[in-house]
Amino acid sequence: MKWSRRRLLRTAGMMAGVSAAGMLKSVAAEQGAGARRIVMKNLHTPESLDIEYRRGNDYVPEAIAAIEGLLRDYRTGARHPIDPTLMDYLYEVANLAGVPPVFAVISGYRSPQTNEMLHERSGGVASHSLHMEGRAIDVRLQSIDCASLAEKALTLQRGGVGYYNRSDFVHLDTGRFRTWRG
Repeated sequence: MKWSRRRLLRTAGMMAGVSAAGMLKSVAAEQGAGARRIVMKNLHTPESLDIEYRRGNDYVPEAIAAIEGLLRDYRTGARHPIDPTLMDYLYEVANLAGVPPVFAVISGYRSPQTNEMLHERSGGVASHSLHMEGRAIDVRLQSIDCASLAEKALTLQRGGVGYYNRSDFVHLDTGRFRTWRG
C-alpha cells in the first residue's frame, strides 16, 4: 500500500480525533457522570463561588458548606444548612434556558430577625419565608433577563417562582409549586 501525503494527513487526523475522544471520555469519567457546577456571586458581599457541588448522585459536602457560607444572612452573619436540591433547581433552570449557571444572589438564608424586619417593611416578604429554612433564594441569571428566568422556572413546575419585575429578581424555592408576582 502506498501512502500519499493526503492519505497520511487524513489518517493522522482521524487518529488524533480518536485520541482526543478518548481523553474527553477519561476527563468526564474523572469528573463523574452527572457532575454539576454552579457559579454564584453574592451582591451584598465581595464573595463569589465557582464550584462543583454534585458528582453523579452525590452532593459534595465541602461545596455545600461553601455555598452555605456564601448564602448566609449578610446582615447578621447567621448561617443555616442550605437545601442542596435548591442548587439543582438553579442548575436545571439555567440548563433549560441554555445558558451557563452563573447567578447573582440577592438573598439566600435569612435569620428570623432579618425576615421579621423585612416583613415589617414590605408586604411582599412572607412571615414564614422558606428563606429561613435555607430552601429559598432570590437571584438573577447571567445572560437572560428575569422575565425569561421566571418563565423557564415555571416550565419546570417545581417549587415556588416569584417574579419581582420592579426589583429585577426571581425568587425560587423548594416548597410546593406556586407562582406570584411582586
